[in-house]
Amino acid sequence: MPRRTLLASLTALLSPLLGGRTAEAAATAGDPQWALSDAEWKRRLSPAAYQVLRREGTERPFSSPLNEEKRSGTFHCAGCDLPLFSSKAKYNSGTGWPSFWQPLPNAIATTIDFKLIVPRTEYHCRRCGGHQGHVFGDGPKPTGKRYCNNGVALTFTQG
Repeated sequence: MPRRTLLASLTALLSPLLGGRTAEAAATAGDPQWALSDAEWKRRLSPAAYQVLRREGTERPFSSPLNEEKRSGTFHCAGCDLPLFSSKAKYNSGTGWPSFWQPLPNAIATTIDFKLIVPRTEYHCRRCGGHQGHVFGDGPKPTGKRYCNNGVALTFTQG
């Protein structure tokens, strides 16, 4: 098994045990309209989307249909519908999660995450603060970045 796949699988399995921190996303949300209570988020989102977007969990690799999405369009935050990525920036990273080499302008905000001891750059939707995934420095040109996104944290709009 490739090292990247092994590490990605371990991350997905250990994330619930390590307890992605309780997201105080209202404090990080860029738009006060999206500073919703935890109960409001639970009503708006599926249990899986809530776990990822509001509790900073990680979905199982290779579980999202969006990993195989190849049509032209835009990937939006599943929490607030903010456009985050163009399909033109999507590529197959082999990790089991939808991956992009660049977000849309002003779409995300980043923080440092120490959940796995080693610091990682975590990114969130700039508008609602919903956790999307992590960014790594092993992506393709021109940026060299891999924005590794939880599929359940996204919706796709063709066009």
